[in-house]
Amino acid sequence: MIFETHAHYDDEIFDPDREELLSEKLKGSGIEVIVNVASDASSVDSSDELSRKYPNVYAALGLHPSDIRDLSEEMLMHIEKLAKNNEKVRAVGEIGLDYHYGKDDILEQKKGFVRQIELAKELSLPIIVHSREASRDTMEIIKDHYSDKRDCINGVIHCFSYSSEDAFKYIDLGFVIGVGGVVTYKNGKKLKEVVKEIPLEKIVVETDCPYLAPEPHRGERNTSLNLPFIIQAIAEIKETSEEEVEHITFETAGKLYRIA
Repeated sequence: MIFETHAHYDDEIFDPDREELLSEKLKGSGIEVIVNVASDASSVDSSDELSRKYPNVYAALGLHPSDIRDLSEEMLMHIEKLAKNNEKVRAVGEIGLDYHYGKDDILEQKKGFVRQIELAKELSLPIIVHSREASRDTMEIIKDHYSDKRDCINGVIHCFSYSSEDAFKYIDLGFVIGVGGVVTYKNGKKLKEVVKEIPLEKIVVETDCPYLAPEPHRGERNTSLNLPFIIQAIAEIKETSEEEVEHITFETAGKLYRIA
């Protein structure tokens, strides 16, 4: 059994075969649970709708830092209402900081990140953190709001791209590390090192589909059917079996999203 912790099946690229994938193909290939993650205002609604339609799909609702200008109090209230009325909403995300395309809205990104963390705490939900070229600020905000290590998992650092030292700091704050297709790339040495050093129990697998397809499908539309390539890469790095990686990451993801 494989747990897909981060997908975007509401993307229009899946319009031709979304029904076939979510109703038949994925479950038939051992992909038992999928978390569809919102990023902008429209995907908040579409992610909620997908989770209501498909038994194997759960939702995370939130605004990506690139769309933070849409984070009004009305939108926060809308997310809160959806989460309270749909038990399959299991996280707030993806939220965070992204400085890759410029730093003209850093203050707005930080405020939006903090406000969505506050909402997640109000709802007793974990968070899905997007952090790109914003290592220091992301860590400072996480430390400010999750200073105590807990038995539960506070969230996941999605598409992890920082150092092993940072990974251990996040783990100490109650977070797990999201590992996707980059771990299969020749230029993914930093992530490979992180996977090698941190405990397997602190890793969850994700595709971020339709983006970041792993080798040998790099550059193609990504789907959860490619998760076995990610699991294989992790198993090779950790010198263990693919079955063990599947089992441990499934258990960790179940704890993260509180899905038995």
